[in-house]
Amino acid sequence: MLCLWWRLCRGYRLWPWRSPYLRWRIETYWGIPANRITFAVFWSFAWRHRGELRRYARWRRSMMAPPAHHPSAAPDLR
Repeated sequence: MLCLWWRLCRGYRLWPWRSPYLRWRIETYWGIPANRITFAVFWSFAWRHRGELRRYARWRRSMMAPPAHHPSAAPDLR
């Protein structure tokens, strides 16, 4: 999850609540107006939605993983 966090906070790693991208995501998906997101609001949001954020991180990691090799899907090279 830290790797994902590191990528999402690019340019705002010490101040993630100031990131236009994260503000937009929070506003779009949870309805909190971007201009009202402060330090306290951001961390309260992150704590309240930590389960959803973890689930997103797992999903993203599964999408980035190379596909599993299936012997039946391999071409027949005889």
